[in-house]
Order: sequence, then structure tokens, then C-alpha cells
Amino acid sequence: MNKKLAAALSGGAVLVLALTGCSDDDGDKKLDDWAKKVCDTAVGPQSKKLKDANAAIKRQAAQDSSPEEVKETDAQAFQDISDAYKERSTALKEAGAPPVDDGEKKLNDAVKELDGLSKSYADLKTQTDKLDTKNQSAFADDLAKIAEELGKLSKSENTAQKKLEAGDVGKAMREQESCKSDSTPTAS
Repeated sequence: MNKKLAAALSGGAVLVLALTGCSDDDGDKKLDDWAKKVCDTAVGPQSKKLKDANAAIKRQAAQDSSPEEVKETDAQAFQDISDAYKERSTALKEAGAPPVDDGEKKLNDAVKELDGLSKSYADLKTQTDKLDTKNQSAFADDLAKIAEELGKLSKSENTAQKKLEAGDVGKAMREQESCKSDSTPTAS
């Protein structure tokens, strides 16, 4: 049962790590400066949190863990993911809009999306905290529901982030060391 949760979280983490993106070969200093700030504050540190949370779920799922261990690990992972999205949103707001066409709209949409993801993972943490570990059948059923919600959530992630990272913005971000180390391909 928890392997489904780990698989869903893994899919979500791949999408989550997609907030890495681009560098501009035309030497646009403003865009490069913006990308560096975003990568250094919004991508790198939070990507590590996301990877660590995903790894904890996978590790725990690979073991024959007790319901209490599953509950504790999953709740902490969901909290860490929620925090990472919130921190990423805050860092993007502080960086401001990228100096590109529709930069303000793209930024606002990405921030809204990140805030929504943060809330959704916080909700999963709350649901996990309420799991009854004493009743194996109820625990398995409730864990399956959480895994299903996680699967839906991971499929819906990062549309606005991908739009923010498209084109020159994405190119500028991919040139930043803090984005390179945790990057995954994004649709441009």
C-alpha cells in the first residue's frame, strides 16, 4: 500500500523539481541576474528538501515498516514538501517578475500555483496525522485514499511554473549552478 504512495510521490517530485530552467546566451544581464537569484533562493535549497522528502518515503516504503513508522515518515515528508513549495513561492515573490514579456503574469501564476501546492501537501499531512494506526484495515484504506489524492496532485503540478520557465527565462535558469544541480527537463 505504501509503495503506491511512494510511487505517486516520486512522480510528483519529478514535476516539482521542474522549477529549473534557463539561461540566455544573448548576455541579457538583467535576466541572468534574475535567474541567479531565483535559482539560488527558490530552486536549489527547496529542491534538496523535496528530494529528501521523496527519498524518505521511498526508503520507508521499501522496508517492512509499521503503520506508526509509515504515518510518521509520510506526515513529515508532506510537511517538508509543503514548506519547500511555500519557500519557493516566497523566494519567487522576492525576486520579482522576470524581465520578459508577460513576466508579471507568469510570476503571479507560478506563485499562485506554488501556494496551492503548499496548501495541498499541508492538507495531505493533516490527513496523514489523522490515520488510525491501531486498525490495520482502516489504516490501509485511508492510506490508499491519501495515495490516490497524491497521484492526482502530482499529475496536475507545475503548469504555471513551466510557463514561467519557458523560452529565455528557462535558458537563463539552466545556466545557473544551483539550477543545474537539481534540474530536470521542463517543457518549454
